[in-house]
Amino acid sequence: MKIVRVETFLVPPRWLFCRIETDEGIVGWGEPVVEGRAEVVRAAVDVLAEYLIGQDPLRIQDHWQVLTKGGFYRGGPVLSSAVAGLDHALWDIAGKAYGAPVHALLGGPVRESVRVYAWVGGDEPARLAEDVTAQVEAGFTAVKMNGAGRTSAIPTPAETAAVVARVAAAREALGPERDVAVDFHGRFTAAGARRVLHELAPLHPLFVEEPLLPEQGHLLGGLVDASRVPIATGERLYGRAEFLPALTAGVAVAQPDLSHAGGITEVTRIAALAETYGAQLAPHCPLGPISLAASLQVAFCTPNFLIQEQSRGIHYNKDADLLSYLVDTEPFRFVDGQAPRTGLPGLGITVDEDAVRAADRTGHAWRNPVWRHADGSFAEW
Repeated sequence: MKIVRVETFLVPPRWLFCRIETDEGIVGWGEPVVEGRAEVVRAAVDVLAEYLIGQDPLRIQDHWQVLTKGGFYRGGPVLSSAVAGLDHALWDIAGKAYGAPVHALLGGPVRESVRVYAWVGGDEPARLAEDVTAQVEAGFTAVKMNGAGRTSAIPTPAETAAVVARVAAAREALGPERDVAVDFHGRFTAAGARRVLHELAPLHPLFVEEPLLPEQGHLLGGLVDASRVPIATGERLYGRAEFLPALTAGVAVAQPDLSHAGGITEVTRIAALAETYGAQLAPHCPLGPISLAASLQVAFCTPNFLIQEQSRGIHYNKDADLLSYLVDTEPFRFVDGQAPRTGLPGLGITVDEDAVRAADRTGHAWRNPVWRHADGSFAEW
């Protein structure tokens, strides 16, 4: 079997899909994207595809080595995301060729369902009690919310109180049997995060995500030591080498993104590394159906898996949603906040190719907001 074609599709609301076709008619799908830089990743996929044409798609590990290390300059979000999507598609082909789900090829399942959470509140959190109540009524046992919008370097008492009030509102709607995760989105300094984490501890967040920017990872150890709240990070880390300092700093939860961190091949290695440090895996995934399908395949076979992000109803999905490009939505039918395991081959989904090609004709040019403080200076989004 040989690879004969690699295509990419820019599809709303902000995603990029790739399709790998073989000479035997088996097709695999992937989702290589950096949110806000989809066109750049598309160009990177085109360059990497030059190597793949004519290759045996089942040599996934070897292809991963060449795609990640075959160039003198390596790594970074664009190249790692391009490799990730191609990796998804190669595993999808392998599963279809062997007639088995990817999790079976990775050693078999360790669980029958995967706990998932829903997003509430938007970029600048509001309407939390109503949104949380709606997700509870939909059967979810956990939600995630942004802790704050624009944030001062050292939060004022009012800003700190506002973060606590938001999380308290979510906690009240959830009750003691459900969980709330709080995303700081890299908007806090170490001093600001330390102050707010102390105030949040009595509300028992499942974890606080990305309390610091990834380039400030050298400060994580002090923050972990000072906090009673479990710390999570990793959506902007792209490989094992980048996760190692965070894990040695003592983070409780590793959050690699299957569309950014080298795909299924690398995330399974990150999960194993995290397990040696007693950390749990909670893959980042505010993206589309292929990225979620890849994430679930890893979750089904990962012993130290905690919970899975998914984008149904997320505030970014304005022109299409998680289910818009699927022939059959049953694989994403969540029951009591769980995604049941299926035995469907490959990634376990069937992409609606006609819908994808039609969407690509429109495309998108999604960009993340650029925020500023009241004095006009740049603010982290």
